Amino acid sequence: MPRTTQAFLDFLQHHASRTRQLYLLGDLFEYWAGDDDLDTPYLRQIVEALRQLSDAGVALFWLGGNRDFLVAEGFAEAAGATLLAEPYVTTIAGRKLTLVHGDAQCTDDVSYMAFRAQVRQPHWQQEFLRMPLAKRKAIIAGMRDQSRAAQREKSYEIMDVNAAAIDALFDATGAELLIHGHTHRPARHSYPAPGGERLRYVLPDWDCDTEAPRGGWIAITADGAVRRIGLDGRELA
Repeated sequence: MPRTTQAFLDFLQHHASRTRQLYLLGDLFEYWAGDDDLDTPYLRQIVEALRQLSDAGVALFWLGGNRDFLVAEGFAEAAGATLLAEPYVTTIAGRKLTLVHGDAQCTDDVSYMAFRAQVRQPHWQQEFLRMPLAKRKAIIAGMRDQSRAAQREKSYEIMDVNAAAIDALFDATGAELLIHGHTHRPARHSYPAPGGERLRYVLPDWDCDTEAPRGGWIAITADGAVRRIGLDGRELA
């Protein structure tokens, strides 16, 4: 996806370079077979671009997605990033927020949740990473084919976040803001809460290699405002 890749590199150079912190919430890569794959030319290109950003003084944070949850310390060192565990709770511009990838809250998708529980086990990951890199990539390719086939049989509602899971996350963290990706349903959702409201922002996926390019990011400014930004750098309504 060369145009999508270039859009991301442009984002790093022209937009992320002007911020103090950048949080990547997973699925930056189609898959991540292990940190020993870092010398693959395409992966090296992306990691080096991230490293240039962190070397320029931007604090870079990484939270793994369902496709690249095997990112580990080798990647972090090469990119100059800090690995985060989810849910990650922080305060930015005086506002308490929670960051997650979003797949853990898709609890209506029972088969995916079972698969997720399996591959997130440390023992499973250790055994998988002991395999030769080529074998790991072949297994991942098979998993991706199975996932695409399974998704065709599922409704959008099943693959979206569960309302009760979102409420539980807000209650557990005490945050007023929640930001996640995964669902490919960019939006701003408002929930009534004692003393005000709680807000959930959903990141878009990126695809600039189709007839209708899509992508963007969320920015939090020094005054605490949360803004949804399109690929052209302009704020969305």
